[in-house]
Amino acid sequence: MKTNIKRVIGLFLPDKLYLSLRYKSVMHKKLNWKNPRTFNEKIQWLKLYERKPVYTIMVDKYEAKKYAAGRIGEEHIIPTLGVWNYADEIDFDALPDQFVLKCTHDSASVVICEDKKDLDRSAVTKKLKRCLERNYYHAGREWPYKNVRPRIIAEEYMHDGSENGLKDYKFFCFNGEPKLIQVDYDRFSGHKRNMYDTEWNYLEMMLEYPTDPKRNIPAPERLGDMLCMAGKLSGGTVFARVDLYSTGSQIYFGEITFYPGCGLEKFVPELWDMELGDWVKLPTRGGGNSVHK
Repeated sequence: MKTNIKRVIGLFLPDKLYLSLRYKSVMHKKLNWKNPRTFNEKIQWLKLYERKPVYTIMVDKYEAKKYAAGRIGEEHIIPTLGVWNYADEIDFDALPDQFVLKCTHDSASVVICEDKKDLDRSAVTKKLKRCLERNYYHAGREWPYKNVRPRIIAEEYMHDGSENGLKDYKFFCFNGEPKLIQVDYDRFSGHKRNMYDTEWNYLEMMLEYPTDPKRNIPAPERLGDMLCMAGKLSGGTVFARVDLYSTGSQIYFGEITFYPGCGLEKFVPELWDMELGDWVKLPTRGGGNSVHK
């Protein structure tokens, strides 16, 4: 009950106050709005002050496919098997034995079906109904999600030969330049993340999830092309994380996000928060149309 009360109260707080309180609660230090220096501080600043209408398209998991196709080509887009406004509309019988379901307007609503005969359709429908009712903007005041149209899409099931799920390559791009690569793996058997520079050198850094320096993750076959695509997809942004998949010789677009971990993920060692913060060059408030006043 207390959690629900806090959530309801939070809905009525102005964005800046809400973000200040949330940051202090999670990071255990005050958010410096006047002179943000760390990566996480600057992510909060960007939530509040950099509000380009195109960002709503870029985070919409359905509309972003069109955006990405225009920049890197239709061949790099995971085929869409269906799109629905309501969970009850999903035609499970028409879907193949393997597929992925996700909402267009949020995070963590993904349903991965590896064998349709084992799928609990009722549980999946209930989960997606709950997700459709949620406005993802409220939890972290991530402005681009505020007006995304809630829908459900089905996509082809992708795999790269890994035993514990598809590896996710996340490119941290600063002013359209990829400078850091996060690899998420073993999501369903002990989620881990390894961090690499653009030359695929392992970095002694932990970001929220454990890292494993002994885990040899080879560079994707077309790393150079992935870096080029990440740059094209993040062009015109102060910061964006571009997620891509590699299935052998093929590269697929995943999604674009502007606020990894809501800007509340802890770096170990902490100096990386400052290092990445130096890479984020904030625009001058009032100096352009991209800045929300």
